[in-house]
Amino acid sequence: MNASRWNVFETLIRVLTESMFKRLRKWVVTRFFGHSRQRARLVSKDGRCNIEFGNVEAQSRFIFFVDIWTTVLDLKWRYKMTIFITAFLGSWFFFGLLWYAVAYIHKDLPEFHPSPNHTPCVENINGLTSAFLFSLETQVTIGYGFRCVTEQCATAIFLLIFQSILGVVVNSFMCGAILAKISRPKKRAKTITFSKNAVISKRGGKLCLLIRVANLRKSLLIGSHIYGKLLKTTVTPEGETIILDQININFVVDAGNENLFFISPLTIYHVIDHNSPFFHMAVETLIQQDFELVVFLDGTVESTSATCQVRTSYVPEEVLWGYRFAPIVSKTKEGKYRVDFHNFSKTVEVETPHCAMCLYNEKDARARMKRGYDNPNFILSEVNETDDTKM
Repeated sequence: MNASRWNVFETLIRVLTESMFKRLRKWVVTRFFGHSRQRARLVSKDGRCNIEFGNVEAQSRFIFFVDIWTTVLDLKWRYKMTIFITAFLGSWFFFGLLWYAVAYIHKDLPEFHPSPNHTPCVENINGLTSAFLFSLETQVTIGYGFRCVTEQCATAIFLLIFQSILGVVVNSFMCGAILAKISRPKKRAKTITFSKNAVISKRGGKLCLLIRVANLRKSLLIGSHIYGKLLKTTVTPEGETIILDQININFVVDAGNENLFFISPLTIYHVIDHNSPFFHMAVETLIQQDFELVVFLDGTVESTSATCQVRTSYVPEEVLWGYRFAPIVSKTKEGKYRVDFHNFSKTVEVETPHCAMCLYNEKDARARMKRGYDNPNFILSEVNETDDTKM
């Protein structure tokens, strides 16, 4: 009895150990080697471009400083805030040194033991710290009233005017950059979302590639226009290999692809016909293809009248053949239209031809059946009728 229990215990331990090692091996493969098997993408799912510029000449890099406004706007927030703080602290400290130099040259500092009837250029500057505080008060127009410029020397008056003008320039540039960064239409694009996968199924009797897009805000995008680019590596007849060759992909909705009424989620589709690059693909060969489908949505923000662009991409693993999207819009008893985003990327399997060529061959066969078939071996011979009746 004890031996049988021990055998059962050993079997249980062996099964648990094997299961644990299988899970550990699967985690290691997924964690360390899974990313290497993923296809390289030019555009990520959230629209960021995965591209790197190398060996840029120093002269070309200087152009970024010529267009300093765009350069500052394109910086990340951590770098922008660093420049923001540095610009103000640097200007305050720089002018603090100048005010200290004015006081030193005019011998207003306590170490020079000025006479009781001595009139300083700036009242109550006793050192570098007080000069820095006066510089800060001047540039941000605090005006505590304890330190002030006198009419004793023209140098101090000129420096006061120069710092006031330069302070306005610094304030305008940095505050404008922060405001422009916050109000960029790029943030509006975050509220436009695409479905996780694209699907291929029949729509209106045609084989189509379908994508779902939704606007998460009630405000509209005016003059919306949607289109796509298929990126793939092609070889020209001359033997030149073109990486990221772009092919136009036309997307439409039932009302067209211009001036979309984008108040509820839309299902856009691309008809796979003889002119489509997907025409020669099939359900068995789709996963073996090497392409990236980039979808763009351009529009004007209703509240700010600024144009914005939303983009995403799909690789072959994210294109599902033989599926359609689940319904998402319904009507409540109160007469309101309700959008259920739980089904936004949900797909339903449907009967779909294996390839676009199969669908068109099937249609041609049905058309020939309606017209009838010609028998090439059938020969019509004419027979001359004779009248044997003699008058």
